[in-house]
Amino acid sequence: MPFYHSFATFAIDSEMNMSAPLAERMRPRTLDEYVGQKQLVGEGAVLRKMIDAGRISSFILWGPPGVGKTTLAQVIANKLKTPFYTLSAVTSGVKDVREVIEKAKNNRFFNTNSPILFIDEIHRFSKSQQDSLLGAVEQGIVTLIGATTENPSFEVIRPLLSRCQLYVLKPLDADDLLELLHRAITEDVELRQKHIELKETGAILRYSGGDARKLLNILELVVESENSDTIEITDEKVVRNLQQNPLAYDKQGEMHYDIISAFIKSIRGSDPDAALYWMARMIEGGEDPQFIARRLVISAAEDVGLANPNALLLANAAFDAVMKIGWPEGRIPLAEAVVYLATSPKSNSAYLGVDRAQQLVKETGNEPVPLHLRNAPTSLMKQLGYHDGYQYAHDYPGHFVEQQYMPDNLRNERLWFAQHSPAEERQYQWMLQCWGDRYKE
Repeated sequence: MPFYHSFATFAIDSEMNMSAPLAERMRPRTLDEYVGQKQLVGEGAVLRKMIDAGRISSFILWGPPGVGKTTLAQVIANKLKTPFYTLSAVTSGVKDVREVIEKAKNNRFFNTNSPILFIDEIHRFSKSQQDSLLGAVEQGIVTLIGATTENPSFEVIRPLLSRCQLYVLKPLDADDLLELLHRAITEDVELRQKHIELKETGAILRYSGGDARKLLNILELVVESENSDTIEITDEKVVRNLQQNPLAYDKQGEMHYDIISAFIKSIRGSDPDAALYWMARMIEGGEDPQFIARRLVISAAEDVGLANPNALLLANAAFDAVMKIGWPEGRIPLAEAVVYLATSPKSNSAYLGVDRAQQLVKETGNEPVPLHLRNAPTSLMKQLGYHDGYQYAHDYPGHFVEQQYMPDNLRNERLWFAQHSPAEERQYQWMLQCWGDRYKE
């Protein structure tokens, strides 16, 4: 069922809610308390101007977990003193959406702001659920604020996306996280009663990964593990108390695609250090080793290509080794392949050539095969000229004889262009020797 309330709900003092988790007790109620996202809510920023003006349009907040998407929506509702409704895309259906829109209509008064409808994880809404929002957003019955951790261009339908502004929230940086830590130990109703010293912060910042909620949860975990009112926060205590894998890596989410993209681009850019780093991120995040191995085979063919044909052989060998020996030893042949590919000369001439060939086929259709290239297994085919005039290359010096192999209408088309890497240069020079002017550039 949908949850809805007025803006006044957020005025509850944390003194009255001491049983709530630290992250909830520290949830900001005003923009002055809000940490991070200065590009959106700092002085003079676009969203801050709209909020200060007292009117906002529908928008979607896109960012990783724990960067303040829900909090920002609540702060805005509190600031504008407007009814605030919230739906979770995980538990709500079309019926719930329609119920909230109907309540919003009844709560709308002349010349006042539209009620805010906040939808958490809007990327989980189905197309029909998103469609049910369109009319209400377009007519101004509600001001939609959506929150998503996934790329909206993939997950939100185009008509709804076109009716909303898109604001990108970034992971909190070290300064933001330190500010939040200091505020927590000095302002929180429970923590301020203790003497807490932030002796070391490297581990807690690293494990939080720019996530404010995770940061405060780790702080609370360490504090609760100490049976004392005097507590030192150290890296060793954080590591000892944190029993879970803190790395952010969603194998089905956008982080998965961002990291594999960085991995492939590092190999393509001949940076073995970066390539090994991104592979380590995938390994520590629990990525399927076969996925990594498949990407190496693709990279060997696409990016190294003819500049070093052995790269494809080594990538295939690494794939086979991973399948045979499994994990964790499989990371070693993968690392060898990564370094070999990253340090190899690069050529994508074959990749570009097949792209050009496919495009040419799409543009020209089914051109007939020249008669001399056709087989002639029957006497009728021989009478029709099939195979007539074909010259067998191995019968000539150098195993080459110049003849037409392309269709008649495409006889002058060039599709492969050498990129003159050391290995490919030898191939190019042989083509010049064979075909002469056809391969001169």
